[in-house]
Amino acid sequence: MPRGWPMTSCLRTHKIFARRSPLEIYLLLFFFGSDSILLTSHTVTMRTIGSALRGATLAFTRSRTAPRAVIRASASRNFSANPHVVIDKFVSSPPPPSAHHEALRHPNDVHDRNANYISEDSRSMAGVTASVRHNWTKQEIAEIYSLPFHELMYRASTVHRMYWDPAEVQQCTLLSIKTGGCTEDCSYCSQSTRHKTFVKPTPTMKVQEVLEAAKRAKDAGSTRFCMGAAWRELGNKKNAFNHILDMVRGVNGMGLEVCCTLGMLNAEQARQLKEAGLTAYNHNLDTSPEHYPNVITTRTYEDRLQTIANVRDAGISVCCGGILGLGEKETDRVGLLHVLATLPEHPESVPINALVAVEGTPLGDASADDETESDGIADVDAFDMARMIATARIVMPRTMVRLSAGRLSFSDAEQFLMFQAGANSIFNGDKLLTTDNPAFDEDTALFQKLGFVGKPAHAGPRVAPSEVTGQVEITQVKGLEQQYA
Repeated sequence: MPRGWPMTSCLRTHKIFARRSPLEIYLLLFFFGSDSILLTSHTVTMRTIGSALRGATLAFTRSRTAPRAVIRASASRNFSANPHVVIDKFVSSPPPPSAHHEALRHPNDVHDRNANYISEDSRSMAGVTASVRHNWTKQEIAEIYSLPFHELMYRASTVHRMYWDPAEVQQCTLLSIKTGGCTEDCSYCSQSTRHKTFVKPTPTMKVQEVLEAAKRAKDAGSTRFCMGAAWRELGNKKNAFNHILDMVRGVNGMGLEVCCTLGMLNAEQARQLKEAGLTAYNHNLDTSPEHYPNVITTRTYEDRLQTIANVRDAGISVCCGGILGLGEKETDRVGLLHVLATLPEHPESVPINALVAVEGTPLGDASADDETESDGIADVDAFDMARMIATARIVMPRTMVRLSAGRLSFSDAEQFLMFQAGANSIFNGDKLLTTDNPAFDEDTALFQKLGFVGKPAHAGPRVAPSEVTGQVEITQVKGLEQQYA
């Protein structure tokens, strides 16, 4: 709150804080400003405020001892030595008042969207500069990740508004079309045959059953339908693959975007899925290359990267992210983001999951053992999620960041924090493969409460209102063809 406002406008009494969670107190401070709090003997104490903000300011202690540097998510290229390169800065012209802003959308295909901005170097607004880069260093990402929480949130939220309409959130539904019986040893997964969990193996669903589920999802407002099968790879499962191709064609024919997660794919299988109408393919990296062997031993990190390459080369959008709460360190979270941000093309979407610990899995049992130090297993709060989402938003500005598994454990206020950090996609429906998720009607109520609208199927994302109204300064680089000829 600006200085000089009447004292009656300040947050004066303990009643504002008495019934608020630490996150809600943080949000009040974030939006109203700490200058607007009057502390008296009858109001909340500094100890209360400090306790409430502790989770939001863990990184501040680290940042105080490090040299302060301005972290700018901008390109590091130097074009001044090339006489053919012209730097062109401009502010987009606002449309006439009668223009229908709702109709302004980017192409739906991520490759077409990126092609429209091939000459764009960076964007700036409100003191923040951002750029789509593929040459990030781990140190740069670590510095962003470790910013004081309030500063990180401001930058991520500003970057989000430079590239996206913050009111539009994609809604996806995930269905397990083949549950359990997987031979992998992923230490978090309830569907592995190596773990004794509540999950019982089931055969692959019939095509018609899947199409009926897709119709229910569409009727509930979902615009992307994702199908997951619990196996290591498609391999030589020819009959099953043919049925999946029929599912893809059928769901696509209903006007929904289609996503699959089927384990490892070869190049030919990716090509056939593309021809059938597949929109996107999910294949998570889970964690950093360094921590990965502690989580999975039956599939290498390189195997996952090869599948991602096969999907990308087939022209299918890549959906690739990770899981928090696998016993990883903060350096592993940075390491995962570094791999994603330095891929030849940034993923179209990056799901950020919070581990849902399942009894019977190694990580689930370790989390439940009171006598064992959990060492970060399933110990993920809203600030962890928001910090990861915010860093992903800054280093991959044009990527959708999906709030995924574990969402049921977060309140509406905590989810709002994650949307403010840059999330613009969710999984809806009461199940995510085998774990619980908020029901459709709960998400509908949340969208209404927060003023969100769903992204239509087969329609590109809205152009950012800040771009439409001329608030963003865009730096373009002309003459790239001469520079790189």
